Amino acid sequence: MKLASLVAQRLLRLPEPVTRDVAATKDIPITMPDGAVLLADHWTPRVRPERLPTLLIRTPYGRSGWGGLLARIYAERGFQVVICSVRGTFGSAGEFRAMRHERGDGLATIEWVTAQPWFDGNLALTGASYLGYTQWAVAADAPPQVKAMVPHVTSSRLALAFLAPGTFELDTSLRWSVQTATQERRPKRLRDIATLLFGIGEDRLVRSMNTLPMGDADRRVLGFRWPFYQDCVHHDSEDRFWKDWDHSDSVGAVTVPTSLVAGWEDIFLSDQLADYTALREAGRRPRLVIGPWQHAAPAGLAAAARETLEWAGAHCRGEEPPRRAPVRLFVVGAGQWREFETWPPEGYEPRSWHLRSGGGLSLAPPTASEPSRYRYDPSDPTPSVGGPLLTPRGAGRKDNRALEARKDVLTFTTGPLDADLEIIGEVAARIWLRSSRPDTDVFVRLCDVDARGRSINVCDGLANVRPDGVTGVTVQLSPIAYRFRRGHRLRVQVSSGAHPRFARNTGSGEHHAIAVTPHPADQEVFHDPEHPSVITLPVRAVNGAAAG
Repeated sequence: MKLASLVAQRLLRLPEPVTRDVAATKDIPITMPDGAVLLADHWTPRVRPERLPTLLIRTPYGRSGWGGLLARIYAERGFQVVICSVRGTFGSAGEFRAMRHERGDGLATIEWVTAQPWFDGNLALTGASYLGYTQWAVAADAPPQVKAMVPHVTSSRLALAFLAPGTFELDTSLRWSVQTATQERRPKRLRDIATLLFGIGEDRLVRSMNTLPMGDADRRVLGFRWPFYQDCVHHDSEDRFWKDWDHSDSVGAVTVPTSLVAGWEDIFLSDQLADYTALREAGRRPRLVIGPWQHAAPAGLAAAARETLEWAGAHCRGEEPPRRAPVRLFVVGAGQWREFETWPPEGYEPRSWHLRSGGGLSLAPPTASEPSRYRYDPSDPTPSVGGPLLTPRGAGRKDNRALEARKDVLTFTTGPLDADLEIIGEVAARIWLRSSRPDTDVFVRLCDVDARGRSINVCDGLANVRPDGVTGVTVQLSPIAYRFRRGHRLRVQVSSGAHPRFARNTGSGEHHAIAVTPHPADQEVFHDPEHPSVITLPVRAVNGAAAG
């Protein structure tokens, strides 16, 4: 573990430790109000001052491996660390039902920590993804001993982030379900270890995602139904089913100082910005860092660890945290960090680029034209290429030229830019569509086309629609801070899917959990004066005006 700590320090660029001599008391029982006993480990420096602040990490992924290493890293740098396995995982009693017990169990665990004789009165919460959700679950009711929290690549409503009405983010839902269902199996061979990194063998997982109905995907992979997957596939984010585990409505009541660490290519980015906005609107002063990383990228882990050590640590010690602007963003394409007072930053004005006949994209309003047409066949669904995914496999920024060569993908492209163009903020498209099917999806992606013709995805979004004649559809793309270089071109893709990131729409109008028969859809995208399809970007031209 000492060697692993040294490697992690260099990989994550962490400050030097106070000591490498730390101790861990393992498998400490913590009794919940209903009698369930959870297990926790307590890490602390062996030689230390009489009192040290405490970090609490609540995790479903176990207390050894990466969890234990992270606890050690913090203990080496002057913290006591309590890392607790959530209910039903790694020795903690009960059944693991994702999201369901984190508020009650979390508050009970905090009460236990604050009653210990070694507790110095100062506690911070930290952790990524599900570990971040456990922070939001208790934040609004946290006692005064909780001095700071650092939620990283996460959401106050967790699963609801990928369950927009009428859509279903299949890849994330199924992969995480398989991962949590199999993570405590003891691997016996090197191959088992490799496949467990992705939850299970990739071929089997992909076959399951490519087979209908989607309600049986977990059973096809695992041989049994997994509760979290069934919750997700049958209940979208507007379903009252989630009301007790959706903490987004209570974010404004959180008074704990909060520093959010997000990634431009993370599955929770939009939700994390919504949490930031709720805190701001409630009069709080949250911090925000957004970097160019994916969900589990080491660079993001490093940023969150440094924020925990420096900023949360200062709050716990009653010191002034390191000064910087409240919002720190990495501008992709410019390759630089920038600081702002708030999100979205001032100085970026919305401008609309119009889709034009013949595949053009222009600031000029459209003229009379025939709609652009394509046929979407759920039997051969438009594939997903890159973008935000749970695991690094296939995620991130990719060359989209092969995707754009498909007949079921429309593209609209500007001429070369005559100056750098910077966009920072929220991105949306308004697409006018007519479909031969009563239920369909619209997927919109913004790409950066370089001088070599490579088309690299910048941001995207998907919306479900039940068309009634020619219907306007608003598609919210993920937020971004991005600089298009002079000579590059903006490109907008319009299609009807990105499978298996999003479950294919069969066109039947049936719920995706039970639909089994694919129905091809003939799609028309309008771009005339009465139906101006546009993408709207928050822009600022750099060193001149941008070409349309």
